[in-house]
Amino acid sequence: APLNLCLEREVKEFDLADDTILCPPERNALSDFYDTANGAEWTDGSLWLDEYASCCDWKGVTCGDDMNMNRVVKLNLTNNGLSGRLSESIGNLTFMTELDLSDNDIKGSIPAELS
Repeated sequence: APLNLCLEREVKEFDLADDTILCPPERNALSDFYDTANGAEWTDGSLWLDEYASCCDWKGVTCGDDMNMNRVVKLNLTNNGLSGRLSESIGNLTFMTELDLSDNDIKGSIPAELS
């Protein structure tokens, strides 16, 4: 489903956020991460929040292969102008084994959901 429908919670008829087939939870988590890390200001946010692109095609996102095909396993946004804070929803990337946000301006603490 288009990303905007997956994130729309105001209109009950279109509340798809909990449908894991049409709206993968990892895409929703990455969308929240983008918002809290001021994604509109990033140096390169290629395809981030594109309505129809798989989150696996978004800049810096690597998904697994075979059984973990649509699961985020790596997020590398080194030196990309990130600011703001880390969203707790990043903890929903349960297959992620590598996170590199070095050389950015992220503030605050690391969410407990990452431990």
